[in-house]
Amino acid sequence: MHCNSIFRKGAFFIIGTMLFLGACKSNSSTTLSNVDDNGGYASDASRIEWASNDVISIADIAGLYYNGSNLRTTHTTLGTSATVATDTLSSPHTLIIRFDSTKCLDNRYRSGAIIISYDGEYTDSGKVHTITFDHYYVNGNQLGGTLKTIRIDTTVTGDWYYKVSVNETMNMNQTPLQSQIITWQGGLVRKWVQGFDTHSDRSDDAFSISGSATLTRANGHVFSFDISTPLQFAMSCDFAESGVANVSGTISPIRILNYGAGNCDPTAQVSIGATVYGVTMIQ
Repeated sequence: MHCNSIFRKGAFFIIGTMLFLGACKSNSSTTLSNVDDNGGYASDASRIEWASNDVISIADIAGLYYNGSNLRTTHTTLGTSATVATDTLSSPHTLIIRFDSTKCLDNRYRSGAIIISYDGEYTDSGKVHTITFDHYYVNGNQLGGTLKTIRIDTTVTGDWYYKVSVNETMNMNQTPLQSQIITWQGGLVRKWVQGFDTHSDRSDDAFSISGSATLTRANGHVFSFDISTPLQFAMSCDFAESGVANVSGTISPIRILNYGAGNCDPTAQVSIGATVYGVTMIQ
């Protein structure tokens, strides 16, 4: 009896120890160790798509006041750090917005130029606007490549949306031989969901983004983004505020990336199977 009692106690101790160690192993497995998962592709996609929306927004403000017969002096919203020039005699027309490296518009540093080529009046629907860059930087990140937008006419006042073909690059490190270049390529639909009735004030503008795109990170890893719930970007926020994308590519299985429910913060969630991980984005 005494031996049986000792055996039972020993067995309980062993089982309890195994359960405790098992619990510790389970907890440690919920920590993301993969740098792509741990905020990597979430940050990159948020950063470059925010910059794309910012560029289109700036171009729209300039274009609203600088097409054809409506050519005016520099609009005050662009601030004294930006100049706008247009050529409506050539075809296609050209609109150039140039910044001088000081903070303006929304307290962000910008330098270089945004160049828009288009035909007709800038605000015409159904026209292709091709956006390129001349040494353009925003907060130290250099944008390159091409954005092509087509504004789609609607019968609903303020319900503006755009078809966007994006083939952009962003270099996040300007130190020679240490470039950190990401690319963003795809076909997207950009809907202007807030602030369209205050054209010259970008601070209240927000946009929803749907469609799909491919992200190539600086480490060469490639990820496809299939947006299942539109991503929302506000010009007053540095991060994607909400939306869900299915992310596939270099790693498997498919990840579910959730940017949240609409708060301006750097947090997001990545679901891998049944496990949900919190991640922190950088801008």
